[in-house]
Amino acid sequence: MSDKNSPLTSPVLQRVEPPTAADERTMLTSYLDRQRATVHLKCAGLASDLSGAAPLPASPLMTVGGLVSHLRWVEAFWFEVVMLNQPDLAPYSQKDPDAEFRIGAALPLTRLLKEYAAQCARSREITARLELGASARRSRPQPTLRWVLLHMIEETARHNGHLDLLRELADGATGQ
Repeated sequence: MSDKNSPLTSPVLQRVEPPTAADERTMLTSYLDRQRATVHLKCAGLASDLSGAAPLPASPLMTVGGLVSHLRWVEAFWFEVVMLNQPDLAPYSQKDPDAEFRIGAALPLTRLLKEYAAQCARSREITARLELGASARRSRPQPTLRWVLLHMIEETARHNGHLDLLRELADGATGQ
C-alpha cells in the first residue's frame, strides 16, 4: 500500500512488531510507535476526495481526515500541553469542541499525515527527555509520562479501529 512518495517511507513510520521482552520504556514507546505507524498505513493510497467523506449518518464528523487531525492534536495536548505546560494551540474551543475534526475533513490528507508525523516526532523527543515517572506540569490530577504513554496507546489504537471501518466504507480496502 505504500509507494516512494508515501509518508510510510520514513523508517520511524514503518510498522514494526514491538519486542516481546524489553525494558518498560522500550515496550511502551514501541507499542505507541506501532499504533502511530498504523494510522499512516490505514490512510495509504486513499483517494484525497474520500478522506473528508462522512459515511456514518449518526457521526457526521467521523472522517479519515478528521481522525488524523484529532490524533495530531491529541499528541500535542498530552505531550506538550499537559507534560510541559506549553500553550494549547489546537483549533478546538469551548464554542467549537470538535473543530479539529471539522478542519481535518477539509484539509488534504497528505498535509494532515505530515503534520501528524511531525507532532509524533515532537512527542518522541519529549518522551526521550523525561523519566517515565515524571509528573505532568499542567493538569490536576497530574498524570505521569507512563500514564500518558499508556493513554496514547489506547487512544491511537481505538481510532485505528475507526480508521479501519472508515477506510473500508470509503473504498473497500481492508486489513493491515
